[in-house]
Amino acid sequence: MNGVFNTPPEIAPQVAEQAVSWLVEMQGGALSPRRQRAWQQWLDAHAEHQRAWDHIQRVNQRLRRLSSPLAHAALNAPQTHTRRQALKLLLLLGAGSAMTYGLREQLPLTPLLADYSSPIGQRRTVNLHDGSQIRLNTGSSVDVRFDAQQRLIRLLDGEVQMTVAQEARPLHVHTAHGVLQPDKARFNLRQFRDRTHIAVFEGRVQLAPQAYPGSPLQLEARQQVSFTPQAWSTPHALDAGSGAWADGVLVAAHMRLEDFIAELSRYRRGQLHCDPKVANLLISGTYPIDDTERVLDLLHVSLPVRVKRFTRYWVTVESNV
Repeated sequence: MNGVFNTPPEIAPQVAEQAVSWLVEMQGGALSPRRQRAWQQWLDAHAEHQRAWDHIQRVNQRLRRLSSPLAHAALNAPQTHTRRQALKLLLLLGAGSAMTYGLREQLPLTPLLADYSSPIGQRRTVNLHDGSQIRLNTGSSVDVRFDAQQRLIRLLDGEVQMTVAQEARPLHVHTAHGVLQPDKARFNLRQFRDRTHIAVFEGRVQLAPQAYPGSPLQLEARQQVSFTPQAWSTPHALDAGSGAWADGVLVAAHMRLEDFIAELSRYRRGQLHCDPKVANLLISGTYPIDDTERVLDLLHVSLPVRVKRFTRYWVTVESNV
């Protein structure tokens, strides 16, 4: 590939992907004031973001000067899901082989091409045409397909909270482990590597694991369950902090410190570790996920720990004894 498209080595693949997502969203139409502020906050958060934004804009301009039919089709096609996918791929490939290989090594391609996504450390609310609402937690992505016969939402990565509008067309929500059919429901859905967890706040949800041969499970309001492609766990009552991330907080109730740190690390970039010596300490409270530095600074108040920062992106919580 021509050297003019090479990505500057100081731009991480994850940051380049974020820049591409913002550019594609802007080309789909004017941003709302809220999304404009979110873009500006992302841009101002780090000098690397500005470098990535400038670079992707240059790539976009160069692609527009190419004679390639693929480039013209992607850049000039109507605003559709297929067009967004083609444009993202074109920008990512056009940004240079170094970034492309880095993305292949560090990121799954599917979330890069998602209809809606949220970067690490940010949340996003999407209002769909049918009146349904999807709230995306940090590092999450979904695809949405509506046609005359049905509504289909696919959770690709991360965690979402959905409020489903009632209408004649059925709604099916797919994860890597099964299919959900909500009925007048509001629920939280989180996809792990080996399972999916659902917490139903209102309404009902029918659950069918991908490879389960029997009848679906009917979940009622105030119930939660985890499921794999083959089975589900025993349904039980909601935890006190279920879905609290949508309000910007992480609720811990006698949570192991190692588990708490793992949850907190979802909301920040870099490496956040817990020393095994303090892993089993218990922590309780309500913590703001938008200010993880403040949360870390407060840990020593209630626990015999200290926070050791090797760099901004490499942090360990260890014993202060």
